[in-house]
Amino acid sequence: MIIDHPLLGPRDSAEFTYKGDARLIDRPDPEKGATAHDFYDYGYLRDNPAGWHEELWFHEAGDRSWLVVTRNTLTHEISKVELARDVARSRGRSK
Repeated sequence: MIIDHPLLGPRDSAEFTYKGDARLIDRPDPEKGATAHDFYDYGYLRDNPAGWHEELWFHEAGDRSWLVVTRNTLTHEISKVELARDVARSRGRSK
């Protein structure tokens, strides 16, 4: 599988480590009223969809960047690759 890195261009997926559901970017904020239940869901519950899914990938054998890869889990087709920091910023996160 080839991941088209936004800064470095096409790379073999062997350079990356899959880190899970990209929902991890959306950590509950206790200052905005997040409950223990919210943190439980965040820490332990993950989607395992058949189809399109946003995933976190770490470029371990490269520039060590974090990416959000939108990938079809049935076909491994990739429709979008973004820097995780840009995704977090667009969702209102500062980090």
